[in-house]
Amino acid sequence: MNATMPKILLIDDDPAFCLMLKSFLKRQQLEVETAFTANDGLRLLKASSFDLILTDFRLPDKDGLELMSQIQVLTPDVPVILMTTYADIRTAVRAIKMGAFEYITKPINPDETLLVVQNALNKKHAPAADEAPTTVAGTLQFVRGQSPQSEQIEEFITLVAPTNLSVIIEGESGTGKEYVARMMHHQSKRHDKPFVAIDCGALSKELAGSELFGYVKGAFTGAVKDKEGQFEAAEGGTLFLDEIGNLPYEVQVKLLRALQERKVRKLGSTSDQDVDVRVLAATNEDLVQAVSKGQFREDLYHRLNEFKINVPPLRDRDGDVVLFAKHFLAQANRELEKNISGFDEATQQAMLKYNWPGNLRELRNVVKRAVLLCKTAEVTLQQLPPEIVNYTPAVPQPQQSEGGFSYSGASRDPMDTDLKSINERTEREMILAMLERVKYNKSKAARLLNIDRKTLYNKLKLYNIDI
Repeated sequence: MNATMPKILLIDDDPAFCLMLKSFLKRQQLEVETAFTANDGLRLLKASSFDLILTDFRLPDKDGLELMSQIQVLTPDVPVILMTTYADIRTAVRAIKMGAFEYITKPINPDETLLVVQNALNKKHAPAADEAPTTVAGTLQFVRGQSPQSEQIEEFITLVAPTNLSVIIEGESGTGKEYVARMMHHQSKRHDKPFVAIDCGALSKELAGSELFGYVKGAFTGAVKDKEGQFEAAEGGTLFLDEIGNLPYEVQVKLLRALQERKVRKLGSTSDQDVDVRVLAATNEDLVQAVSKGQFREDLYHRLNEFKINVPPLRDRDGDVVLFAKHFLAQANRELEKNISGFDEATQQAMLKYNWPGNLRELRNVVKRAVLLCKTAEVTLQQLPPEIVNYTPAVPQPQQSEGGFSYSGASRDPMDTDLKSINERTEREMILAMLERVKYNKSKAARLLNIDRKTLYNKLKLYNIDI
């Protein structure tokens, strides 16, 4: 075996699929080891070194997010490619935020898979982040949107970037919250200092403190040397706390102190360290509601919320879908060495009609796949996934009631006009229905509802659902 041949760990519970993909990759001069469960994959990862991990999202013993968090601890520098279905795109986007390099959809296209694998291997052997050109959101560079919503975001960024105000950025996963944060950093007076991003949703209560503030040698078993925290790494620059709503409550107290006093204390240390860091926070949750439920500290919320920017989902940015699609088309042409001129009218209409649950990242992947498959001058419906071609927007059906028309859905008092209580009742019924569907498997219910387990447990408590 060639000693310089890149080595890939393939984790998938389908032996026939593993054999097929392993044979294909070996023909491309890549060494492949296979595992059929997440735990088997982790054992191989501890026993040997790999250049790339290619894993299915749905494994018999763990899901992709749980596996991702353990891979990040064992081998944070090894890129991970997630294989998933279109039904799991929202979760795949979360995996990207946790550190996955990319995701590809099943059934896989061999050429697309090879391209993503080669890009991941090239990234692993690329110069260090502080030596490489700065990019937006890791690998993406975006064109500015033309919708009123996008123009307002640009206006807010220009307004707040030169200040030292803490900012909360709200929006769904994949809408470009980290892009907004990076733009604020690049337009700030701290632009020549570090920009450090950390996903709070990927931090356990045990890891969050040491990750943010660092630790000294001997602070706990296994602490064989001092560790730099993210506050220290971002000194003079910007610290971006993504999914801030998932930060453990105990760590919120320490974060508040760091923001107020501009000092941090490493775990195991008896002295404070001065820090000069601007904090930007992002969330896809309603922090005001989290505060009212006692899940997020009110004083920390007000300390972070000196300015707020809401990033709307792609489906609500009128006129931006095709604009972004054309931008991603130009990127794909360069990357794949092709010369596709655009999208035909039917394709544009299908993209405008689709609701894009994965937002910008999903759009980019769909366009890149279409360019790869396209054999004509323009992308047609044949190159789009069937989920987009056959998508039909859900339209609430009006039904006659005694007082006029109402919309079908959860049963409710016709005199009930409290929107909050209606929404909460509907949410409770959705959670109960999903729990019944998955035989009360909370982890699976959270995954299908596109929320993390902590959020599900909080909602079970809120709605007095005892299972």
